[in-house]
Amino acid sequence: MTTKWYQQSGTDGDVVVSTRIRLARNLNHMPFPSSMTAEQREEIIRPIFEAFPQDGTGAFQCMRMTDLSPLEALSMVERHLISPAFASQDEGTALLLSPDESVSVMINEEDHIRIQAMCAGLALDEAFRAANCWDDFLDSRLHFAFDDRLGYLTQCPTNLGTGMRASVMLHLPALQEKGVIQQLANTVSKLGLTIRGMYGEGSRPEGAMYQLSNQVTLGITEQEAIENLKSIVAQIIKEERQYREQLRQSPSLEDRVYRSLGVLQNARLLTGKEFMTLISHVRMGVSMNVLDTVDLNCISSLMVDAQPAALMRQAGEKLEPAERDARRAALVRDRLTKGA
Repeated sequence: MTTKWYQQSGTDGDVVVSTRIRLARNLNHMPFPSSMTAEQREEIIRPIFEAFPQDGTGAFQCMRMTDLSPLEALSMVERHLISPAFASQDEGTALLLSPDESVSVMINEEDHIRIQAMCAGLALDEAFRAANCWDDFLDSRLHFAFDDRLGYLTQCPTNLGTGMRASVMLHLPALQEKGVIQQLANTVSKLGLTIRGMYGEGSRPEGAMYQLSNQVTLGITEQEAIENLKSIVAQIIKEERQYREQLRQSPSLEDRVYRSLGVLQNARLLTGKEFMTLISHVRMGVSMNVLDTVDLNCISSLMVDAQPAALMRQAGEKLEPAERDARRAALVRDRLTKGA
């Protein structure tokens, strides 16, 4: 069974949960998706499906969004494979997905093509190489719309230029507890970056999870954008670790970590919000070597598998909130008792 990227922890995994590179691309001589007919949408999907390997090693799964249930689509949002907006679309949209789910290609979302590469931990260069590889592969066959002055042409003007959004998912419990997240957001906005919630624009932070990404795509190269993000992330990692060391001096830290673990290992009902709060405490404890009976890989996997759509997808049916809470508690008890 192929290990998924979100079931692992990577470089600087105590603070950086994951890295994403997303490239927005459009084909020459075709209107943007918002103005396309059904026939034109099919003209986009067909050659892309034909271009990707669909059998043998490294085969991609090719899916029409109309063939997916709402639960399956929502579960993909929870795994950060597709955008929330894309999950609600159907006719004339499609998705390609690599076996380990580290590469996904959304077809006819806001743009004709959204290439996304995901990695565990801090891995901006690796994620960019993966996304760029498929970008070159598709461009050689489909020919993307590009202007010498404006760069890659996109439906939203804010994506003009590189068409790239580079982002990292950060676990910042200490900075959140210190109450400096808003100050941090104000600072990074002056440097061309933005901090959002766990699922990007319009979402709220859960379990002290924050998404940091670049805003500037015009007049800058992909590498310059990545290097800028790297330098800011390095500073945030440093500050988060410093604040965690300050928390270490408090006798309440160890108690909070073990209380949270105790609830997670014994609760019979767990709401999604309560789970994220408690698992955040445990994650910090593991990262700080306060707790050694659980590892980060287990926590990373749980944070995906305990989400609402994932629970219902596993059950094979729609569940009422109380039923989800019971299943979440049972799943968490099982995983954290085993420690894997």
